Amino acid sequence: MANTYTTIQGDMWDSIAHKLYGTEQALNVLLDANPQYTAYVVFPAGITLNVPEYTAPTPTELPPWRR
Repeated sequence: MANTYTTIQGDMWDSIAHKLYGTEQALNVLLDANPQYTAYVVFPAGITLNVPEYTAPTPTELPPWRR
């Protein structure tokens, strides 16, 4: 089940991804879930975005103590 996030003035895709998922790399997940807003770089306040569930992939090339 997807949740939602309501933007605040100045939000950007990468900052929203970091707030919600802990990594800017998840911004494509947000973009895919909200194609109607892809023209936005900096958001105004009050836009409701769909927030799908996301689990960051675990890097396999890191040593075990860094995973």
